[in-house]
Amino acid sequence: MAEHLTVVSHPLVQHKLTLMREKDTSTASFRKLLREISLLLAYEVTRELPMTTKRIETPLEPMDAPTIDGKKLALISILRAGNGLLDGILELIPAARVGFVGLYRDPETLQPVQYYCKLPDHLDERVSIVVDPMLATGNSSVAAITLLKQSGATNIRFLCLLAAPEGIARMKEAHPDVPIVTAAVDSHLNDHGYIVPGLGDAGDRMFGTK
Repeated sequence: MAEHLTVVSHPLVQHKLTLMREKDTSTASFRKLLREISLLLAYEVTRELPMTTKRIETPLEPMDAPTIDGKKLALISILRAGNGLLDGILELIPAARVGFVGLYRDPETLQPVQYYCKLPDHLDERVSIVVDPMLATGNSSVAAITLLKQSGATNIRFLCLLAAPEGIARMKEAHPDVPIVTAAVDSHLNDHGYIVPGLGDAGDRMFGTK
């Protein structure tokens, strides 16, 4: 993927995102919409996977047919909100390997602190897709991708629902080799680090923990 930032402007993505932004959308509807939109975003983030061919038999004759090359994809969820995107992508790519990175923000320093990390093996031979609905300050995403690189990953993509200009800039500075795919770039971050206009806290809305 050549471009650092791809905004998926597909009408279905934009329509579903608008429904998710509405404050009166229920937890059940929000979760369903997130699953649907993640399928559409996954289609975009996997657009340029390496391909090869294999010999198959159709009912009529043998042929060399296209197939995805290399080891299974690695999907890396940044806990906990990343799991909402993960569910939808796994419907599209059920054979993918899955990893989890748990980070929380230190209230004093505002820096991410790792509390959990479990990653698939052979990351150097896989395309890794990191998922988190919100790219806000970018601190958690940068920390998660740094962990992946330390574990050997070299081909990494980042998938989110919403991004703030501050988070995009932070990611580009720290990991210029990691393309970002998002449904929208919003205006700015507020004093609490929330994306504005945004959709509130994605984890709370997804899991009903307001």
